[in-house]
Amino acid sequence: MSSESRTLDSRGKRKSPSVVLPSAGQSVDDRWRLAYVNGDLFSCPAEEALAHCISEDCRMGAGIAVMFKKKFAGVAELKDQKKVSGQCAVLKTNGRFVFYLITKKKYNQKPTYESLKQSLEDMKSHCVTNGVTRISMPRIGCGLDRLKWSKVAEILEEVFKHTNVSITVYSLPEKTETTVMKEFMRR
Repeated sequence: MSSESRTLDSRGKRKSPSVVLPSAGQSVDDRWRLAYVNGDLFSCPAEEALAHCISEDCRMGAGIAVMFKKKFAGVAELKDQKKVSGQCAVLKTNGRFVFYLITKKKYNQKPTYESLKQSLEDMKSHCVTNGVTRISMPRIGCGLDRLKWSKVAEILEEVFKHTNVSITVYSLPEKTETTVMKEFMRR
């Protein structure tokens, strides 16, 4: 599957036609980057960390969280971490970190921009401490959770702008995304 990569500003406006991020282990110039890719999140390089949003109860019963649950398991380990809204639970599997941004108390609630920001701050601390410089994620908080991407992108910039963490946001092509979301809503 081919992927299209482009960089957008915090409001989602196109900045340049493409961007090539440094590979793991390459030096970066101490500034964060936000890149966009149309494609499957789970096709990202194996050395990149992954991130997505969940609730404190770790239910992960809808949306892309179902795929994370199937692919990485570890629900008991996540629950044992006793993280609350505004924090970030972490699994390490096959040499990569998987970040679970806790943005709400229960699965049927909606997150706030503040709880998302707090969980991103917690993830940033983990990244800095553990040398994580590349994270791939979906448009966090914007699918079933209904946050607006333009605001989420501004929060990502605010949190990561003084780091060397590069974030790649994956989006499925619209038709595929609609089909996948409908399939998970039926479960």
